[in-house]
Amino acid sequence: MTEAEQTQPEHERADWVSRIADDVIAEAERRGTKPIAASGLSPSGVIHLGNFREVMTPHLVADELRRRGVDAEHIISWDDYDRFRKVPAGIEGVDERWAQHIGKPLTSVPAPPGSPHDSWAAHFRARAEEGFAALGIRYRGISQTEQYRAGAYTEQILHAMRHRAEIDAILAQYRTLPAAKDEDEELQRALDAGSGAASEDDGSGGGEYYPYKPYCTACGTDLTTIEAYDDDSTEMTYSCTCGHRETVLLREFRSGKLVWKVDWPMRWAFERVVFEPSGVDHQSPGSSFQVGLQLAPVFGWERPLGPMYAFVGFGGVAKMSSSRGGAPDTLDALRVMEGPVLRWLYARRRMNQSFDVAFGSELQRTYDEWDALARKVDAGSAQPGDLAALERALGTAGERLEQTPRRVAYRTLASVVDITFGDEAQVLRILRGLDDEPLDGLEPLQPRLAKVEAWVATHMPAEEHTTVRDAPDAEGLAALTETEREALHLLLEGGGGLPAIDEAWTLDGLTNQVYGVAKVQRGLEPDAIVKGDKELSGAQRAFFALLYRLLVGRETGPRIPTLLLAIGSERVRALLAP
Repeated sequence: MTEAEQTQPEHERADWVSRIADDVIAEAERRGTKPIAASGLSPSGVIHLGNFREVMTPHLVADELRRRGVDAEHIISWDDYDRFRKVPAGIEGVDERWAQHIGKPLTSVPAPPGSPHDSWAAHFRARAEEGFAALGIRYRGISQTEQYRAGAYTEQILHAMRHRAEIDAILAQYRTLPAAKDEDEELQRALDAGSGAASEDDGSGGGEYYPYKPYCTACGTDLTTIEAYDDDSTEMTYSCTCGHRETVLLREFRSGKLVWKVDWPMRWAFERVVFEPSGVDHQSPGSSFQVGLQLAPVFGWERPLGPMYAFVGFGGVAKMSSSRGGAPDTLDALRVMEGPVLRWLYARRRMNQSFDVAFGSELQRTYDEWDALARKVDAGSAQPGDLAALERALGTAGERLEQTPRRVAYRTLASVVDITFGDEAQVLRILRGLDDEPLDGLEPLQPRLAKVEAWVATHMPAEEHTTVRDAPDAEGLAALTETEREALHLLLEGGGGLPAIDEAWTLDGLTNQVYGVAKVQRGLEPDAIVKGDKELSGAQRAFFALLYRLLVGRETGPRIPTLLLAIGSERVRALLAP
């Protein structure tokens, strides 16, 4: 164990991030190099929440190393020199006219209509980087268009062309290798979710093998074929389906790139990458990462440490595609949840665990878990791994993310915002009754309250919106049984140890009030602790259903105490008085 690790708190070494960081330190020392953690992203579409795991995993590891005082770096290679593969569905304003750009670099394709950016790649990269910045993710971004066009990889390209027979022989071992049968479904999901690079042509086919693909200088596409190449002079002749044909000196030519399966290991060597994870689409038999084990040494490097990460879905749907416009990204998530919560979802799960980022009602449960963890920390009962994940969620080695000072349950805020239509005065009135701690304004509830307001407006299921009755349900009140009439009287006027409802007008007080009614009707004290009594539980559920019918006209709704607070005692009396 290093000196830095010895002084590191135990809980910070107790999670998957710390264990990978240990491996990266050891691997970097073995190679005699600086720890470089890499991500690779194709701005062919939205960098959705599945792609985002490609960013968060190296970020968390590099940040852990920086926390230990290690000079580590996180790089993001933007594969913006990749070809435009197909016209994506679901992106507003993009239609069949974009088909004319298939085969061009992403930086040569116009941005979607209405975008302020000068290319397709710039549009999607800018949106992704805005989300990364909001989450405290700092990195060195590398544009592959800029690298190739500046000639940064010229020597590597010429090296690959000189060793094309060796490269072809390596690739030939994998070209007909099928994916493992039990991985077929998972592999297809990964291919659907990715940019398409994993299944890209490796340069084979036709006559002599070439690991390089020119972009035609006439039409701009890669619908080209190399007809001849001379290693000594680097003279290359290529033709294009558009009819253009030319001879160039490859050492001076700047319009083309290595095919993906050769490009990736070349860049590992160029950037001296030590750690780069990837999804199953790049790790199945014969795919990029596996082939890279043998191709990286061609460029004088070894394949990086690169564990496979599992899927991230959203709203219960695991299949996503960055080529479609409907997949949510970090900015979509940050509209309805705080940055630390989104970071926590990625930090707490091991890389081989899949999970969903919830946008529906499940988001309330996510926040329940988040708040429960905070309470455990306050009580000193949180586990080391949970503490580590929380620390990574709250910030990085260099900065802390904004937190909400007053933790009011997300579901409570959602109910209040829904019932009051977001009226700030009414929201404050209701929330003042939640507990004994005074609340003079809404600022201590930010930014959580703003996230809740956005969620209610955009993601709250229609059937969960609550509309309070304008007038008493005369028919329902007339049909009350004697037991139900007694229950409503106890709720409103008290008795048997229950106060009048106006005297119980806090969240805790109303909780005791509504749960105590059925207890008093059975001869118990309102605060009696009763466990395992199914008859009592059934009576309480029946009473809650009655209140929902009389107050909002359906069988379910927000938690009854929150609903009562939102409606107000005067209106509650008007709607419930038999």
